[in-house]
Amino acid sequence: MKISQFLQKFCLTAVVVCAASYISAEPVPTAAKVPTAIPAMPQLAAKSYVLMDATSGQVLVEHNGDERLPPASLTKLMTAYIATKEIQNEQITEQDMVTVSEKAWRTGGSRMFIDVGKQVSVDDLLHGIIIQSGNDASVAIAEHIAGSEEAFSSMMNAAAVRLQLDNTHFRNATGLPAEGHYSTAYDMAKLARAIIFEDPEHYEIYAQKEFLWNGIKQPNRNLLLWRDKTVDGLKTGHTDEAGYCLVASAVRDDMRLISVVFGASSEAARAAETQKLLTYGFRFFETKTFYQKGVELAESKVWKGEESKVKVGLAEDLTLTLPRGQVQKIAATMVLDESVIAPVTAGESLGVVEVRLGDEVLHTADLVALQDVPEGGFFSRILDSIRMFFYNLFN
Repeated sequence: MKISQFLQKFCLTAVVVCAASYISAEPVPTAAKVPTAIPAMPQLAAKSYVLMDATSGQVLVEHNGDERLPPASLTKLMTAYIATKEIQNEQITEQDMVTVSEKAWRTGGSRMFIDVGKQVSVDDLLHGIIIQSGNDASVAIAEHIAGSEEAFSSMMNAAAVRLQLDNTHFRNATGLPAEGHYSTAYDMAKLARAIIFEDPEHYEIYAQKEFLWNGIKQPNRNLLLWRDKTVDGLKTGHTDEAGYCLVASAVRDDMRLISVVFGASSEAARAAETQKLLTYGFRFFETKTFYQKGVELAESKVWKGEESKVKVGLAEDLTLTLPRGQVQKIAATMVLDESVIAPVTAGESLGVVEVRLGDEVLHTADLVALQDVPEGGFFSRILDSIRMFFYNLFN
């Protein structure tokens, strides 16, 4: 959810509301006056950029975030993502030995320096892709997984569809210039979020500062790994066409942010502009989880069932990122369906949670049944039919 559109609108105050159908609660009083606005983020020296909260997925800052641009070696985020998913799905293992093809060996640009005809483990190739940005390693692992780089590109595009990267299309596993090969700052932020949360074990590789292979030690090109101890990833990219690009992530006080910069003028500039984004986000925003998934929030009336009530909660955490110090004026309310008829299946939508600022709804989330409620017996259903008639008559 993008919140940059309404950040200037509110000064918020925290309320937790629990209702059988629709109940509001008074705001919790605050001891200190909270600010009504935050400073605007100055425009950065880059073609496109996005700052996203990793937990909520909300975009805090964006400039040309949906503009299709060449992603250069940021492409390797998807290459590595697919490789780790194949490991998770037990299609390959880190110990698999990959024979380096002549195509992989001849691939130009940044290299891991693998030798044609030699065998390299999937684990070493993964490190070579993420840390050394090896084009040769990217082609080698693509061929190992899909048989050819062309077939692997189809896997990349299928994953892009699944992750809803709506303005992304891949033609190769490396990011070398190719017609019809593009992505956006917003899509790369979403991809980074998937990498971080879907496979924390392999995400640790992105924080490594250097990797030694074939007697050659190469540093990670993400300068922020040396400058900011809170930064733990992700990937750099550069071609003449794309300029200097960087996807980075950092954690401070249990808040994780993802920044994406496309088209900076130099290696130093992409690091400096990324640092500005991260500093701004951590200084002026905070993330709050209002309700956790699977936790009972209320009970809903059930007609014609073996049980007269069903527990309801959320299928996903309800988490929002807000201007720092302004959480206390948010009001959260629940609206439940009063005409629920058995049978009820766990996961079935039975209402919504609305997060409000005054009369304005800022966010909604479905309330779902946390349990099954089978249909009741014949006589109980007849009795409830009569009760429903009079209930609806007077309500």
